[in-house]
Amino acid sequence: MEPLHLIIGLGNPGADYAGTRHNAGFMLVEQLAARWQTSWSSERKFLARVARAERQGKKVLLCQPTTFMNLSGEAVGGMIKYFQLPLDKILVAVDDADLPLGEIRLRPGGGSGGHHGLESVTQHLGCRNYARLRIGIGRKNEARQISGHVLGKFGSDEQGLLAKILDRAADQSECWLGNGLPKAMNQFNGAISPTNEEK
Repeated sequence: MEPLHLIIGLGNPGADYAGTRHNAGFMLVEQLAARWQTSWSSERKFLARVARAERQGKKVLLCQPTTFMNLSGEAVGGMIKYFQLPLDKILVAVDDADLPLGEIRLRPGGGSGGHHGLESVTQHLGCRNYARLRIGIGRKNEARQISGHVLGKFGSDEQGLLAKILDRAADQSECWLGNGLPKAMNQFNGAISPTNEEK
């Protein structure tokens, strides 16, 4: 049997953080759960909310760590150890302020870019060789201190574009599941404009 696949969305738990830019990873796995018509359950042993599905002949777990962002690796590392997953079966979805809103970028590995969630995951896995799907949230200015921006909610004028971004990122995640990382990167990486109706 093919190993389980794990898609993790990074974010902060709780109503205060729902809908914020920093929770773009949460939003993606919620989009996939809705698309796949599966439900969430809180699983304390994993420090996460988990949704189970079967897609394209594969068993898939969707995960939202219930730790705060900078401790995300505790949940991710625990699940990978429990299920004995090879790193090529995991995908981490995360917000990225260095990408403009409307752009997504899947990569096979790399640095954290200063993102505390990715730093935690990398620390607990002991390597950087895991796929990560970065969802652009942009910056309001070039200042390095951007906590107010990333912890703010998407504006009403951004909701239409956000819906298209999440739909495209969900398509890319499904392509990763069914066709592998190179095709998913080649087919979906890049920007979607507010007027672009194509996925």
